[in-house]
Amino acid sequence: MVERAGNANGGSDNGSGNDQLIVVSGLSGSGKTVALRTLEDLGYYCVDNLPAALMPAFVQAIAQSTGGHHRLAVGVDVRNRAENLNRLPQILAELARADLDYRVVFLDTRDDVLIKRYSETRRRHPLSGDGLGLAEAIAEERRLLKPMLALADRVVDTSDLNVHQLRRLVITEMGLTPGAMTLLFESFAYRRGVPTDADFVFDARCLPNPHWDAKLRPLSGKDAPVREWLESRPEVIEFGDDVRNLLERWLPHFEVDGRSYVTICIGCTGGRHRSVYLAERLAEQLRERHAQVLTYHREME
Repeated sequence: MVERAGNANGGSDNGSGNDQLIVVSGLSGSGKTVALRTLEDLGYYCVDNLPAALMPAFVQAIAQSTGGHHRLAVGVDVRNRAENLNRLPQILAELARADLDYRVVFLDTRDDVLIKRYSETRRRHPLSGDGLGLAEAIAEERRLLKPMLALADRVVDTSDLNVHQLRRLVITEMGLTPGAMTLLFESFAYRRGVPTDADFVFDARCLPNPHWDAKLRPLSGKDAPVREWLESRPEVIEFGDDVRNLLERWLPHFEVDGRSYVTICIGCTGGRHRSVYLAERLAEQLRERHAQVLTYHREME
C-alpha cells in the first residue's frame, strides 16, 4: 500500500476511522467490489458506480436522512463519464468546504494479473464494447483513470492479494476503532482447502448434511429452511455451543496479547450449508461482546 500526503481538506490517513467519506476507485478487476462490500460490513453506507457529479447531492441526502453525516463509501471508476472524472477534484473541494472529511483509495493491479483474472472469470471488460482487445482496454482504462490516481491518498496494489487478504487489508487499514479486536468468521469447503490465514479451524463435516435433501440443496445456510433444518438437530446446536464456549474462553487472551484481527474458519464438504449456518450463528452470538464481527463465505463469493 502506497500512501500519499493528506488530502486537501485535512482528512486523516491514519486509518482511525475519522473520515466521513471514502471514494474507492481503481482498475476493473482490481477488487473494488470486494473493498466496497467490506466497508459495508464495517457500517459504511456504500454506493457503487455513482456518477461523480451526483456525489454532493448523495452526501447531502444521507446527512439529512440520518440527522448528521454518515460514514459513506462511493465507488467511482471508468464507467463514469470522462468529464465527471475530470471534475472530481472540484467536487471533492465542494464537499470539503461543507466540512466533510474524505479520502480517495485507488486499487491498482499489474496488467498480466488483470488479464489472468478476466480469463479465469470470463467476464467482459467495461471498455471491451468499444471494439478494444483486453490489453488495449486495460491500457485505455489506465489513461482514463489518471485523474483518480492523481487524487489518491492511498494506492493499493492488489496483484498478489487474494479476496481474503484484501478484505483483511481494508478492515485493518480503514475505518476501525483503534485498539478494538476484529473477528472474522469464514465458511469454506474442505475440498478447496483450508484458508491459509485461519487462526481457528473447526470441522463441521461430522454434522447432519442438508445437501441430501433435494429441496434444501440449492439453498445456503443463510436461508430460513436450511437454518430450521439444522436447528432441529441437537448435535448441530451442541457443536455451535462448544465452539462458542471455546472462543469466549480464549479470545480475551488474544486481545490482551495485542491481536487486532482473528479469523475463525468453519468448514464443511461444500461450504454452503453447515459451515455458513454456523459462521452466521456464531458471529451473531459473539457480537454481544465484540463490536467488530464480520462474516465471509468463501464458496458463495
